[in-house]
Amino acid sequence: MILSYVIDYLFGSPTVVGVAVVVLAILYYYSTSTYGKWGKLKVAHVSPWPLVGNTFRMMTGLENQVNTFDGIYKRFAGHRYCGFYQMKTPFLMIRDPELINSIMIKDFSHFADRGFRMDPSTNILANGLFFLCGPKWKTMRQKLSPGFSSGKLKLTHNQIAACSDELMRFIKNKIKENDQIEVKETMGKYSTDVIGTCAFGLKLDTVKNENSDFRKYGKEIFQNNYRIVFNQILTTTSPRLAKLLGIAAFSPAASAFYESAINEVIRYREENGIVRHDVAQSLIEARKDLVLGSKNENGFTEQDIVANAILMFFAGFEPVSSTLSFCLYQLALNQNIQEEMRDEMNSKLKEHGQMNNDFLVDLHYTDMVLAETGRMYGVANALFRETVKTYQVPGESLVIEKGTRIMIPLFSPEEKAKRTSSTYLPFGDGPRFCIGKRFAELEMKMVLSQILTTFRVLPGEKTEVPLKFKSGLPVLASKNGIWLCFQSISK
Repeated sequence: MILSYVIDYLFGSPTVVGVAVVVLAILYYYSTSTYGKWGKLKVAHVSPWPLVGNTFRMMTGLENQVNTFDGIYKRFAGHRYCGFYQMKTPFLMIRDPELINSIMIKDFSHFADRGFRMDPSTNILANGLFFLCGPKWKTMRQKLSPGFSSGKLKLTHNQIAACSDELMRFIKNKIKENDQIEVKETMGKYSTDVIGTCAFGLKLDTVKNENSDFRKYGKEIFQNNYRIVFNQILTTTSPRLAKLLGIAAFSPAASAFYESAINEVIRYREENGIVRHDVAQSLIEARKDLVLGSKNENGFTEQDIVANAILMFFAGFEPVSSTLSFCLYQLALNQNIQEEMRDEMNSKLKEHGQMNNDFLVDLHYTDMVLAETGRMYGVANALFRETVKTYQVPGESLVIEKGTRIMIPLFSPEEKAKRTSSTYLPFGDGPRFCIGKRFAELEMKMVLSQILTTFRVLPGEKTEVPLKFKSGLPVLASKNGIWLCFQSISK
């Protein structure tokens, strides 16, 4: 009786109905106001749905990003570019290698920014190098680059080797209990130890310590949870509302832990006069020049230093552990490739006498295997840019206006050997090329050399073929882990 009265009141009142119609009309207009962009520019595109655009399943975690973007990519075969809408934001997907090359390198000045707009109050990485724009990005890049020079990388060799040795002991002990090991978590522990000691001078021992806070909170950051999905939807549809609500992209506990840990490293070194040739030292020098110095033209703060330290830490363990685990998975399924890698490693070991820096640089076949792993399982599935200056597409009538969001897919059905420049981009390209590429490659080649000259890696009962992937994450991650067998090779 009461419910019936309420319904009659709400829907029977002309005023209420009128207000509801107006609200719905405003919502519809707001959510579709950008949807005429690609039609007006005569760009082939996918017809969007109100509010959700073309990426509803991806944004809500119902579909992996790779599948969403791959579907759009394949739908427009033969086109140099195509359009789609992520919620209400128009994106231009670039398919043509020559145009990609122009955007990434030749005409980089028109596309210098990635176009991510994040609030530092809700995302600890907002002021990190990956997301910085304009002069601030260029300045911070210059300050951090020395930490990844050839000379600095050589100094990390013994530290990486020590972490690899510890991992070998862990695997040997583990296979006494069970010959099947979940390699993603295992490689995650290894890469966390490497970035901790090489970049920040921290001996974390996460391989041995199951309760390491660094590993615990690291996994928490990259878990598929409501925070990432909801924050992504909000920042895409209404950045102002996202800021107003203040919902953090990551766990507040994880954010607070890493912020405290990084600040403690900086404080301890400064108070004790400790100078090391690593990433942390580059950040400390950047802090002196950009934050504490007399000339701070771009408004750098302590938050910029902490954000970049945390970004370097995250970038040091997640992409490496993912690439290593996917590589081992494919090697287990393709024993001929594994044997060829092992033969190269044993041959070069005889030649160099030890697994030194020259040995690692000489592993050309291993380089190719890692490159193919990057092609098959790109940790990131796309590169993003924003047009900072209006751009006339060469040989086309299309003018890309300032502020247009650009997406460059990192997948292609062709084999790498058959592809031209700018179709294989696991580390990006141009001036915004991944700053830690060479460090990551040395780290991966070291541990693969240790593993493959000690163990034969095989599929087991728990090995999933094919792999299933998690949805709702900005990185590619296996849904049920990657389980493999390790069988000792008798010397």
